[in-house]
Formats: sequence, structure tokens, C-alpha cells
Amino acid sequence: MSIQLVVLDMAGTTVADDGLVLRAFDTALAAAPVGDTDAARQYVLDTMGQSKITVFRHLTGGDEARAQRLNAAFETAYDDLVHLCTPIDGAAELLRDLRAAGIRTCLTTGFSRPTADRILTALGWHDLADLTLTPAEAGRGRPYPDLVLTALLRLGADDVRNVATAGDTTSDVRTGRRAGASIVAGVLTGAHDAAALRDAGATHVLSSVRELPSVLEQS
Repeated sequence: MSIQLVVLDMAGTTVADDGLVLRAFDTALAAAPVGDTDAARQYVLDTMGQSKITVFRHLTGGDEARAQRLNAAFETAYDDLVHLCTPIDGAAELLRDLRAAGIRTCLTTGFSRPTADRILTALGWHDLADLTLTPAEAGRGRPYPDLVLTALLRLGADDVRNVATAGDTTSDVRTGRRAGASIVAGVLTGAHDAAALRDAGATHVLSSVRELPSVLEQS
């Protein structure tokens, strides 16, 4: 069965974040503490890839007003750092090659649309993929299947088995698995290691997205 759609995560997978997400979280937590800072920071690390507002809702015990304040502080901090984002080596070429081969592409993220757009602008990537999606645009963020399934519906893939996904977090992997993608690749350029990605259900573990074409050729 040939792959018709490839859904790729942004920060840590196609975008070299180099710890910027965690730096922004640290700034937000310093501005609005939520109790045990070390425990909160560990939770942030464990849930990398998930919707940021969802993470803050958990850390504030469901206090929506506090969660929104933390999220706003995070986005402000990240906006100050976004100019430091760079592409993962080979990621832009991969997206261009996939589109040239007739394979549809979608970039997904746990960020809000304004933050995602700032990253895309900083990299000059607004027209690089067929679609970009944030959690609010799909219904729910990772680890739910909504981002992948929304991409399938909007881009017209025939079957979830014609979908491949790639991401650097266990949440990315769980999203791909829950959506029914036939290829759910974990990559080692971001938050989580090979053991964690395999435990989450990755069908492949790659050093980076540069290795994805060889996986797709075997599908």
C-alpha cells in the first residue's frame, strides 16, 4: 500500500528547537509558579509534543484562568526565542521532495496558531507543506489521533493505512498509532530517546527525518 500523506511534527522533528520550548516553559513557570517547580518541569519534559494549554491545565489543577496566564507567558517567552529556530538538516528538502513525488504533507504542532505561524515565518516555511495544523484546529492535540485524522480528511488520503507520521516524542508516536497510520516513525532529534519511542509503539526509530524516504520506499 503506497503512502499518500506524511504528517510531520515541527519542533524537535523538522525544526531544531535546541531546548527553546523548555526554556520558554521555565520562564513561564518562574513568572507564575505552580508549586513544585522540579515536578512541573519533569511533567513538561514527559509530555513534550502535547498541546501546551493542556499541559498548563494539568499543572494548575484545572484552573482555567491560571492555565491561560501560564500559556500566555509561555507564548511570549517563546516568541522572544523563535528567531533561534533552525530547520533540521534535510527537513525542508524532504518536504519538497515528497510534494514533488505527489505525496501530500502536513506539519503539526502542540503550539497555538500564532506561535506556529511565527516559527513558519522565521523559517520561511509558510508554503512548504500542503497543510499546517494546531490542536485547536483539529479538536484535540496529541496524544489523541485528531491531528492526523484532520490532515487525512483535509488532504484527501484514501485510507489511514496510506498515512505515515514522524515525531520526536512519545505523544507523536501515540497519535500516529491511534490514528491507524501504517508508518509511525520516532526520530532522535528531539525530546525522547529510542527506548521511549519504541515503548510508545513506534514502527521505526530513525536518527532524523532524513531517513524517512528509505522507510517510505519499503512501504
